[in-house]
Amino acid sequence: MPMATTDLCRIDVCVLTYKRPSMLDGCLASLSAQQRGDFDYSIVVIDNDAGRSAQETVAKWACPSPLRIEYEVEPEQNISRARNRAVAASDGDYIAFIDDDESAEAEWLLHLYATCQRFGVDGVLGPVLPKFDGTPPAWLVESGLCMRRSFPTGTPLLSSTYMRTGNVLFSRELVRKLDAPFDPRLGRSGGEDADFFERMLGAKRTFVWCNEARVHEHVPAERQTLRYHLRRAVMRGVTEADRQDLISVGTVKSVLAAAVYAAAIPVLFIVRYPLFARCLVSCCDHVAKLLAQCGIRLGRVRPF
Repeated sequence: MPMATTDLCRIDVCVLTYKRPSMLDGCLASLSAQQRGDFDYSIVVIDNDAGRSAQETVAKWACPSPLRIEYEVEPEQNISRARNRAVAASDGDYIAFIDDDESAEAEWLLHLYATCQRFGVDGVLGPVLPKFDGTPPAWLVESGLCMRRSFPTGTPLLSSTYMRTGNVLFSRELVRKLDAPFDPRLGRSGGEDADFFERMLGAKRTFVWCNEARVHEHVPAERQTLRYHLRRAVMRGVTEADRQDLISVGTVKSVLAAAVYAAAIPVLFIVRYPLFARCLVSCCDHVAKLLAQCGIRLGRVRPF
């Protein structure tokens, strides 16, 4: 990708996609409508489908747009390799990531960049809010399973637990000397973003939260079921086990948490289903991690 001729700081917004052209269309629509600040930006789309299912959608936005929109294919289905290709294809001062099933509010980039400059940090993350198809089940909304924790703007992020690549901007300096910033070994199971942020925090890189930099995640009907969230919990636990020693404080916490959740589940099923659902998901998370640490992996490839 050639360097743009501009005196402004430039952000490369990276979008990974796999066989979701309609969702990608909505994402690109929101990115094309971003308000500008004292920066320029371009878009990099990495199609993780060897069949190039996203090419037509990208061409639809690239032809009439004044924005530079790059399109590349990573034929091996591996989210880490797709992320690494996105990083290699970008040459801006900052890199932002957003998922193809998300749409950004008009001031999203503006808030991320302004917060990064204001606090003098290496990166900024923001909230991902659910946007349900149709009317979601009442238990799902009340359980908060589709909600992620948010913080006041400027809050330092000191744990990868709250850090994901669905809404982030970071300085290119973080990855300039890394051949593979995201571990390909985690590219099928997931957890590559948590691993990346753990390493960045270990290297004393600094990140803060920006609560105004909002994106909205499309939640189709198939993600509005308890089964879906249980499957996610199992894979989350398995990938967590890969990053944690068997003999550790985290393992002790998981043993205690699993015991407490298991005791509460039957009662909550009777008295309050939304809490039962949340408790069951959390229990599956911890149990899957403990089993994986003992060599019993309930999943190896992320099925969603």
